[in-house]
Amino acid sequence: MDGVTIGTARSDESSVLASLWVRLAESQQAYGSHLLPDRNRQQIRETIVRHIVSNTLLVARDDGIVGFVMFTMETTGYQQDETRGIVENIFVEPDYRDCGLGAELLRAAEDELAQRGAETIALEVMAENEDARRFYRRLGYEPHRVELEKRVESDTHSKGDE
Repeated sequence: MDGVTIGTARSDESSVLASLWVRLAESQQAYGSHLLPDRNRQQIRETIVRHIVSNTLLVARDDGIVGFVMFTMETTGYQQDETRGIVENIFVEPDYRDCGLGAELLRAAEDELAQRGAETIALEVMAENEDARRFYRRLGYEPHRVELEKRVESDTHSKGDE
């Protein structure tokens, strides 16, 4: 990780970051993600620009961007007993994995969220992505909420079969 620096993203990096996000989304399809990566390229580019403007996107650079983390403060209409920060996306180039860069990006996002008032930090991970789940567990993340889904055609009651 010598030479790798973490800092804020610049607006002229939005297209590169969108391409990295597409790669991240493509990799998540192996774990059951329903996102259509390339079809969402323009929308994620616009989201990235908003994150850049609000200083909620950090990048790791080493002769170019080799990783990023996007985060935000949770904003719901509901009153809660905790102020939560949300890590939305984290990506590290394969050649830079297993050297602590992902953990550094995550800690940098956690620090930023704590400075903004977060008392807890949440993130989502695909249930089938054991490597990612293990990574987050090592960094102190524990399950909080579980999302369940099923395909509609497997629901025999909705087809009148009782």
